[in-house]
Amino acid sequence: MAAVHAPIFWRDTRMPHVELRKVADGREVCYALHSHTHWSLGAITAGQSTFVYRDDHHQVHQGTLVLMNPEAAHACNPIDNQAWAYLMLYVDLDWLTRLRYELGLLDEPRWQDIDAAVVTDKVLYDGYCAMAHCLLDGRRELLDKQTKVVEYLSILMQALSGQSIQARPPAPDRLQELAAHMDRHCTAELSLDELCAHSGYSPGHLIRAFRQHFGMTPHAWLINRRIQYSQRQLKAGVALAEVALNAGFADQAHFQRTFKRLVAATPKQYLQVSVEQK
Repeated sequence: MAAVHAPIFWRDTRMPHVELRKVADGREVCYALHSHTHWSLGAITAGQSTFVYRDDHHQVHQGTLVLMNPEAAHACNPIDNQAWAYLMLYVDLDWLTRLRYELGLLDEPRWQDIDAAVVTDKVLYDGYCAMAHCLLDGRRELLDKQTKVVEYLSILMQALSGQSIQARPPAPDRLQELAAHMDRHCTAELSLDELCAHSGYSPGHLIRAFRQHFGMTPHAWLINRRIQYSQRQLKAGVALAEVALNAGFADQAHFQRTFKRLVAATPKQYLQVSVEQK
């Protein structure tokens, strides 16, 4: 039996570029610092919480939107165990890049980070909640849902276009190549010695540089990638016990604890709660 405040996940295979998560009581789903490969947009729908994003700490409350660029380390957790609730939309990067380019907001179809991290505009907040309500409503037609997503994100991107686009200094080539290597081998057991040999960095320099550019230590980043890999496997229908092994975890219990720490839901909740597969 599902917990009273179990997170709700919405997804539809006909709209693979978006996924929505609804949490009624954020006290039960605390996060460790993590990142996503997609762009994320959340709405605080009740209470308040702390929002840690890159090097900044924000106190956010009902009526606030929070925005997270891909690969940006972040966490959002309760304040003094106070109740809070939120909606979170995850958007495919290529899809959103094309939308911004077609709107004339990008000079070329290449992703550029969005500078805003927190938005308190009531119209944009209400529009987000209306879009989310539409996605969660099983009676609404596909075309209606597709239209709501495109219309809202178009309005939001245009509203944000007046803000400067933050050009973060790119990571050094050696560090980018190391991250790509770790991504390709995220399910393997990688040692610090191996990473240093691959990159040419000393241990201390590697850890400091990696944290500076990716917001996490190499180990935390690797675990984050393993969980992203396991999410893809779960959605592809791979059995839970196999996913834990395939993702490089020593046992299923360790996998489940880590998954919940980073996704704030168990693997079964991630798959089984209000999922639209058509």
